Amino acid sequence: MAGPGSPGEQQAQARFGTSVRAAAFYEHQVLTYLNQPMRAFIARMEMVSIATADARGHCDCSFRAGAPGFVRVLDEQTLAYPEYRGNGVLASVGNLLENPHIGMVFLDYFQTTVGLHVNGSAQVLNPQEIAAFPQLTADPHDEGPTPKAWILIRVEEAYIHCSKHVPLLARREKQIVWGTDDERLKGGNFFKTKP
Repeated sequence: MAGPGSPGEQQAQARFGTSVRAAAFYEHQVLTYLNQPMRAFIARMEMVSIATADARGHCDCSFRAGAPGFVRVLDEQTLAYPEYRGNGVLASVGNLLENPHIGMVFLDYFQTTVGLHVNGSAQVLNPQEIAAFPQLTADPHDEGPTPKAWILIRVEEAYIHCSKHVPLLARREKQIVWGTDDERLKGGNFFKTKP
């Protein structure tokens, strides 16, 4: 099969009769870089979901959050996000060390209900590499913890996630306690996994 998208996408499109619609989407909605509206959108986002997989293809989906613009737009081909202290498992970072492919979904629940998919390849930056990116060495928001690492993403695809099923939510205040080990603040044993 010829055309954009993976062989699996093309097979699914043929099976479900969506090849023409998909071709129009690829042509009119998918970019290989971040245009100015996409860069502005990311700069105001406070959260993103990331998808990674290890070398065997075992997947993980995770959530990242921070002050608006915590995912830094370095240029039209490059993003970076901070890795903060978490549960110590480092599933996403571990996956990226084995397999650099990453998928990101930014959803705007509070204004437009539009989303943005960004797919690309990621690199876990070591301290020497971070020094080459002055945008990553100082936090312009002056809040939150110091990142343990930065993940650099080279953009390969960027496209809209339609708004029709994304809920419009109202923001409520919540105190964020960065880096805490307080079980109550972290959610405790909500899912009853330990005695």
